[in-house]
Amino acid sequence: MDLRVRRSKTAPPNEERGRRLRSVVGLVLALQVGILAFAFAVTGRTGDAATVVASRHGVDGKLEYCLECHGASGQGYHGFYPIPRLAGQQTKYIENQLYAFIERRRTNSIMFNVAHVLSPAMVAGLAEHFRSLSPGPIGDGPRGLVKAGEQIFQNGIPDANVAACSACHGPDGTGNDQIPRLAGQLYPYLVKTLANWAIERGQKPANPDTSAIMKPVAHSLNKPQIEAVAAYISYLK
Repeated sequence: MDLRVRRSKTAPPNEERGRRLRSVVGLVLALQVGILAFAFAVTGRTGDAATVVASRHGVDGKLEYCLECHGASGQGYHGFYPIPRLAGQQTKYIENQLYAFIERRRTNSIMFNVAHVLSPAMVAGLAEHFRSLSPGPIGDGPRGLVKAGEQIFQNGIPDANVAACSACHGPDGTGNDQIPRLAGQLYPYLVKTLANWAIERGQKPANPDTSAIMKPVAHSLNKPQIEAVAAYISYLK
């Protein structure tokens, strides 16, 4: 008995199969074009609808990742390392700092990995989202240091030629444009940042950002002064 598989007489030849396959593919492509055309008509945009959807999905996915560390409302988190508050932060400042991480002008091994995959659209989207959040401050600074911190923040330290923080960041510490919001920032994060300014910021002097202006200020503050002003800022709303 011949056990070899024989081709059915009714099976179409290769040419006929190719024609039918091309027809199916053409139909699928036509449907995809029709769907995109409908999306353009609904949104009133001439851009690639698929790209818009993918971009939005990318921002949402990255945002969920950000909130894992920075807190559900962007209020900051007391982990093994203090993670800063981003809620209410100035949009332009967030964008500047993300690009500083991408370009290795600001040092942080975790944020190097997070930021380098961000597209310009994602950077802008994340900055806008965090700007829109407004949870109350955690208020974690030592209460006994608040009064001294308020004096430094509002009036500076004339004897040390340190300008008032409020001169740039505003009397309420909310910042403006490229000048960051400080109000409600976590106490240990502020202490660490001010103490380590020179080794974390401005790592490419030929390509500095606006944070470079803080280097002489941070350098002029001693540890008790840093702790005092950080305590005061942590309670600002």
